[in-house]
This record gives sequence, C-alpha cells and structure tokens, in this order.
Amino acid sequence: MAENGKGKWVRRGEREWRAMLSRFEQGRLGVEAFCRREGISAASFYRWRGLLGDAVDRDDVVVDGGTAAFVDLGALSSAPSPGSRFDLKLDLGDGLVLHLVRS
Repeated sequence: MAENGKGKWVRRGEREWRAMLSRFEQGRLGVEAFCRREGISAASFYRWRGLLGDAVDRDDVVVDGGTAAFVDLGALSSAPSPGSRFDLKLDLGDGLVLHLVRS
C-alpha cells in the first residue's frame, strides 16, 4: 500500500503491481528512485517482486506504441533446405545478447 498524500493508503491489486514492475523493468531508475517516484515503499516493491517471481504481465508491456503478448515469427521446418540459414539475435539488455544460428 502507498500513501496518496492525504494520509490515506492506496491498496493495489496484482495487475497494478505487475504493471508497475513492468514500468520498473523498462526504465533506468534504481529501486529507491523508482519507489520515490511511484510513491511506494521499497519494502512493498521487493515483497511484490518476490511474490510475483519477477514475472511481468506481457499484456502490460508497450512495444512500438502498442501492446505485445506474443510475436509469431512463423514455423521453422524440421529439415532446412540446402543453403538456407537461420540467424537470430536478441538483445536482452544489460549487455546480454542471445544469438541462435542454424545453417
């Protein structure tokens, strides 16, 4: 719960906490600065992050102005044709890159 500035506490549900954790993951603020900006305690933040297992509701993640729960890249055939190459790079942030190659 967070104080709304008038001495009253605001109760947030799971969906609101998932959205808040999503905003935190998308931003560049540390936990303390984020909590100050959102008007929540760091203890509540850590508690909810632990309860939700760092899971973020992907329906709340904004991608290019819209929401994306799943991106269908199509199916890969089990037997690639000769000369075909599959090369996928995913930048996961914080210098972590996943690179998959099938040739």
